[in-house]
Amino acid sequence: MNPDIKESEFPDPSPSDVVPETDLVMDEPLLLPPASESETSQQLKQAGDRIYTFLSGLPDYLSDFFGEYKRPIITLGLIFGSIVSVKLTLALLDAINDIPLLAPTFELIGFSYTAWFIYRYLWRASNREELAGSFGSLRDQVLGRGTPKV
Repeated sequence: MNPDIKESEFPDPSPSDVVPETDLVMDEPLLLPPASESETSQQLKQAGDRIYTFLSGLPDYLSDFFGEYKRPIITLGLIFGSIVSVKLTLALLDAINDIPLLAPTFELIGFSYTAWFIYRYLWRASNREELAGSFGSLRDQVLGRGTPKV
């Protein structure tokens, strides 16, 4: 090789460097031909029919589902409702405790009622018997024992 000749003066045409000439412009992306109006409207009609069929059968699907899984759904609803109720109660109590002088007032009322209840129902044996009798009658009313049916 001659050191005076530069390599770039005589490029070696390899197959990777040769690009065939075409009429396509490479800057523009290849696009599909536009769909005709009849194809588009046909597809929309099919999609609308599927949605209509699903929505018209939805009440039947839901009633079958609820009929099959009635007890677990009710149980989950009760658990969810209980959790929400406890959270709301705790939030309400926290809001009340943030009000100055209201929390100590409620504590004083609670201590006073506890002292009155102990003095009224738990101090003497006759009062304890009265309390047990009232609990027994309440239990019978709740369970439906010994009450005449109307």
